[in-house]
Amino acid sequence: MTFTTPTHDRDLALREDILRTAIRMNAAGINQGKSGNVSARTAVGFLITPTGIPYEDTRREDIVPMALDGTHTGPVRPSSEWRFHRDLYVARPEVQAIVHTHAVHCTALAVHGRGIPAFHYMVAIAGGADIRCAPYATFGTQELSDHALAALEDRKACLLAHHGMIAVGRDLDQALAIAVEVEVLARTYLAALAVAEPPLLPADEMARVIEKFATYGQQAEAEAGAEA
Repeated sequence: MTFTTPTHDRDLALREDILRTAIRMNAAGINQGKSGNVSARTAVGFLITPTGIPYEDTRREDIVPMALDGTHTGPVRPSSEWRFHRDLYVARPEVQAIVHTHAVHCTALAVHGRGIPAFHYMVAIAGGADIRCAPYATFGTQELSDHALAALEDRKACLLAHHGMIAVGRDLDQALAIAVEVEVLARTYLAALAVAEPPLLPADEMARVIEKFATYGQQAEAEAGAEA
């Protein structure tokens, strides 16, 4: 797979969006330092943040182009977590962007192997009646990617045991927005647990909420307009 050089890359705007998203996730308090990573799909693979470079020091030329066979070009190495990004793009054609963070409250739940159940209707923002927690595996491994894909089946977000969380979306803005909302849910769930194990919404109510979310806000009209 051959990629154009960064200075002539047609994806320069997307590189800037990825970098901006990485900086925004830290500013939003859902990630810290050099941890986490961000990617977006391209026509020939995907672009992903580099490994070990603080986001404020990252240049758009440092965003790494990768092919779906796991190869990359250039002197900068991709995030160590590139495998689950690659595997998600292969398995989920609708996914256009991925955000992985070490959000504190999500991670606090994930340390105990706990996902987020239907204690609040907004859990449905992740696409189902709960937000699963994937079993632990060493960072950057194929085992971790396999666990993440299973936890994300029919979902837009999952927690990673002893690690953090992943959110996916139709674009970078949606992936980041879901990540922020999941962290709010994790914080609220922990607060509820401090009182007692909270009651959960019944399955039929969550099904109604999921159906309503499919046409909530401007999304349905925007997608209908795009098809017209």
